[in-house]
Amino acid sequence: LLVSKDLGKHLLEVEDLLQKHGLLEADISAQTERVQALNAAALRFSELEGYQPCDPQIICNRVNHVQTCLEELGELAGKRRKELEDSRQLWAFFQEMEEAEAWIREKEQILAAKTCGRDLSSVLTLTNKHKSMLGELGSRRALLHQTMKRGEQILAKKRFSPGGIQEKMREVRLRWKKLEEVTGLHQQRLQEALNFFQFSAETDDLVAWLQDTYRIVSSDDFGHDDYSTQALLRKHRAVVEEVEKHRAAVLALRKQLALLAPEHRQGVDVQIRVVEVEQLYGEVAEVAVLRQQWLQDALAVYRMFSEVHACEVWVDEKEQWLERMEVPEELDEVEVVQHRFESLDQEMNSVMGRILDVNQVVQQLVDGGHPSSEEVRSCQDHLNSRWNRVVELVERKKGQLSSVLKIQNYLLEC
Repeated sequence: LLVSKDLGKHLLEVEDLLQKHGLLEADISAQTERVQALNAAALRFSELEGYQPCDPQIICNRVNHVQTCLEELGELAGKRRKELEDSRQLWAFFQEMEEAEAWIREKEQILAAKTCGRDLSSVLTLTNKHKSMLGELGSRRALLHQTMKRGEQILAKKRFSPGGIQEKMREVRLRWKKLEEVTGLHQQRLQEALNFFQFSAETDDLVAWLQDTYRIVSSDDFGHDDYSTQALLRKHRAVVEEVEKHRAAVLALRKQLALLAPEHRQGVDVQIRVVEVEQLYGEVAEVAVLRQQWLQDALAVYRMFSEVHACEVWVDEKEQWLERMEVPEELDEVEVVQHRFESLDQEMNSVMGRILDVNQVVQQLVDGGHPSSEEVRSCQDHLNSRWNRVVELVERKKGQLSSVLKIQNYLLEC
């Protein structure tokens, strides 16, 4: 049993042989105690004095022979255990290598069947799964390194033919290298898909924002008075600032597109999408400028109407005063009225400046093609007509006052 050359042909068989060898070692251990007891008893016969049933030398030789045989048996048992343990280490090495190969094949099949997702959500899910796989890869790499180290140790002992061990290590190393290459390639493809879908999502968000902004800047609500138009103009200026802030994002689309993988950036749809975003942004910016001008024009109109109203109130007041006023005949009263006309001249100069400003604003609105040009022009004409009438009244009243003054001066001279 101890000189058997059967070291097993696989790990389970070696484990069975080691179990049987353990029983044999236990049996040897038990027999060792028995032999030692018998040897001790036999040696007592060699020490008898007087009558000796057997030659003491024969007894000693016999005891030494049995002891030597027992020691040889122990050495054989130790040698057999060492050979079986070496065999177990060898077959454990092969089994671990086979398990590593099976794991590599499994991951290769998984990677071969994996896609890169159809949208951002699926790509993120696959990316998280791939990260978990990278963690498994790291753990398996450490285990494989330990197995390879044990293989080197087996080779160093030179107890087994190195051919099979070296071939197995070479095969597994090649397959592992290929797996890492495939894993790296899949990770790169996932990252490329992630970049593409993130680019698409950001582009879609940008398009949605531009469409909403276009609806805002293309509104036909320009307010109904000075206050509401100013409020709309403040809001519009904030929108214009946001449009300007998004200019960089739109301009960066081309650079982001150039960074995508060729299979993604060369697609017709994505290139058309970028052009559509650029065109839409151009339209939004253009309409925003137009709306700001329209709001400013509307504000100018409402302020012009307000100014016209203020001027007409003054004209109404002076017109009524002039129509009711009668030129006095007494010199003292004439002088009082004359002082009033001097004050009126100053007021008229001030109002005249305001009316000239109104006329200038009206001309700018008409020249700019404002949609309310006819209404504005009509308002201007009405104000100018009222102003001219007041001027005529003032001139007439001044003429009457001048005549009275001449008469009074003539009478005083007389």
